Amino acid sequence: MNNFRIKLLKTGTFFVLLILLLSCNESISIPKPPTYLRLNLPEHEYVLFSETCPYEFEAAKIFKIRAVTDEKGQMTCHKDIDLGPLNGVIHFSYIDMENPLADYVNFAINKVDEHKVKATAIEDTNFIRTNDRVFGTFFELQGDVASPFQFYLTDSTKRFISGVVYLNSAPNYDSLRPSLEYLKVDLYKMMNSFKWKK
Repeated sequence: MNNFRIKLLKTGTFFVLLILLLSCNESISIPKPPTYLRLNLPEHEYVLFSETCPYEFEAAKIFKIRAVTDEKGQMTCHKDIDLGPLNGVIHFSYIDMENPLADYVNFAINKVDEHKVKATAIEDTNFIRTNDRVFGTFFELQGDVASPFQFYLTDSTKRFISGVVYLNSAPNYDSLRPSLEYLKVDLYKMMNSFKWKK
């Protein structure tokens, strides 16, 4: 009789465990992290941009450089650089300096400071090429900012360039990060290849 009870107890325990296992069939849903569309951007290729203005640089092939005219319709050395598939523009301004250099540098830095409210970090990289008389700073503004990159270049005595990048999309830093990393390569190339004409 004891053997029968032991078998019955074992069988009962087995069925209780089986019922417990089968009743714990509830699936746990785990939220997926947000995903963004993958951009298929071309390999980085560059062409020399050189016109009648007193500067030249290598620009990405995907850029379209457009002339900017003044209020009288005269061509200027300012440019609007369309970023092609990156859906944005660089406002590229050229100035013949009449004031001390500090005035122009402070103006460029103040334009960066306008975005401090939204920026989570601002990193700056100096460009100093003494032999070419090219000096400047590149600003990378991280976070949900309207202008993720700004820069200036100068010969320190007569000429000054400022550039401000705007993208035609909502400033969502996480979703834009792949595009920004791609664009940063092209902007560094522009600044490293920049030269003043004599």
